[in-house]
Amino acid sequence: MDGDGRGVAAASLTAMNTNDGVSTGAHDVPLSPRRSIIRGAATVGLAGVAASALGPSARAAASSRAQEGGRRRFEGRAVLITGATSGIGRAAAKAFAAEGANVGFCGRRATLGRQVEREIREAGGEAAYIQADVRIPDQVERFVDRVASRYGAIDVAFNNAGIGGNKLPHEMSVEEWDDVNNTNARGVFLAIKYEIPYMLKAGRGVIICTSSSAAEQARPDGAAYTASKRAVQGIVKAAAIAYGPKGIRLNAILPGTTDTPFVRPPGIPDADWERFKKAFGPLNIDGLERMAEPEEIASAVLGLASDDFPYMTGSSVVVDGGATAGRKMTRPPGT
Repeated sequence: MDGDGRGVAAASLTAMNTNDGVSTGAHDVPLSPRRSIIRGAATVGLAGVAASALGPSARAAASSRAQEGGRRRFEGRAVLITGATSGIGRAAAKAFAAEGANVGFCGRRATLGRQVEREIREAGGEAAYIQADVRIPDQVERFVDRVASRYGAIDVAFNNAGIGGNKLPHEMSVEEWDDVNNTNARGVFLAIKYEIPYMLKAGRGVIICTSSSAAEQARPDGAAYTASKRAVQGIVKAAAIAYGPKGIRLNAILPGTTDTPFVRPPGIPDADWERFKKAFGPLNIDGLERMAEPEEIASAVLGLASDDFPYMTGSSVVVDGGATAGRKMTRPPGT
């Protein structure tokens, strides 16, 4: 690590710039390119913030909540999740299964999908991985039909699949723009299109769609990503009005930067990544001063999908540790 504290940040963010276009199922806010953070890191110095502790692990707490008083909020319910081979989707699949749900999930990466399915079953839950790409209508329809056929219904859907794409508008190809929007926005539309008939037949249902805090706080290189996430909010609002009278609730969740493969580039040693995270939090997330853990976002998803919020629909719920709440005031030197 360089003496001025830029070694980890430079290596991490340079690698992140080459990580576009990979569907991870971890659809939180991707980190900005290195130019947007190195300036802050150089000013504050990574060494000065390296001692800032990460928040407590959410895993034990989530497990405890799921088992508290024997309460399993989704006992016997059929839950469908898109993009659950890693990250937030994976955490949500495990959390729903731990609370008694039958989980059908998709993703493009079969090896990871089978691994998540196996982990859930080994923990005593029920899950089925079905390979599908949310950009392809026939695959989305087949996925939804297979989940409904296997579990008899679709009670809850978490439409989470998505990709990043950090490029300035003039540097982004039309194909790259289309891929981001076809995955993140059109993919949500397709999922809803094929989920809704099953919920209409049952007269009930809950749909949660992953937007992003980037929909509220754009970045210079985030035109495609922010546009796609704004679109998700629009889809949710319109669909909530359309289907609310039929007993179906729809809400959007807006995660902030979360410690998942979506933001962590491959090949970064664990120790370096931990140092980078400790620096990143105080520089970019003024509320809690740390990245989220995927289990924390999954916990919010389960809450919104549960019967605890029967009157909430058409809402966009930001879960970003206070990153979009505002910024701390920094005075110029000498004042």
